[in-house]
Amino acid sequence: MINLLRTRRSVRKFTGQPIEREKLEILKEAILRSPTSKNSMACEFIFVDDQELIQKLSQSKPSGAGALHTAQLAVVVLAKETQTVAWIEDSSIASIILQLTAHALQLGSCWIQIRGREHSEEKSSETFVRETLNIPDGLRVLSIVALGYTQRTHEGRPIEELKFEKIHRNGF
Repeated sequence: MINLLRTRRSVRKFTGQPIEREKLEILKEAILRSPTSKNSMACEFIFVDDQELIQKLSQSKPSGAGALHTAQLAVVVLAKETQTVAWIEDSSIASIILQLTAHALQLGSCWIQIRGREHSEEKSSETFVRETLNIPDGLRVLSIVALGYTQRTHEGRPIEELKFEKIHRNGF
């Protein structure tokens, strides 16, 4: 696990190489194995591989969704807000489990925050995604994870760049 953390980076440019079915199945299994508060299993996921839809999702916010332009897969992470008070946490855990699994499969990924972002002055990013994908009421959209094969190798952050001063012991 530590080697995955040491080498994982957010990737915003992908090649056009499709993701193999076997890897897609592993990504699905991993995300469904994500831990949830009180075993609520309130999260749901939309795997979007239709390029037209991915391009539309790339417009979900004015800046910051550009990683979807070249992504071969976009995974929308949702949760039933009424099923658990921890829907944000559960969705966040699922998003990062997806990213770490992708990295283990030699795929790149980028988290695109949707909850709390604006598509325009009139519409939230979440509303835009809900309308684009016909998401039923009762489900909240936390994020979209862009995935694909990376255009170039990304090095992990050197240990010297880690801010160990942020670690406190036995109190602040």
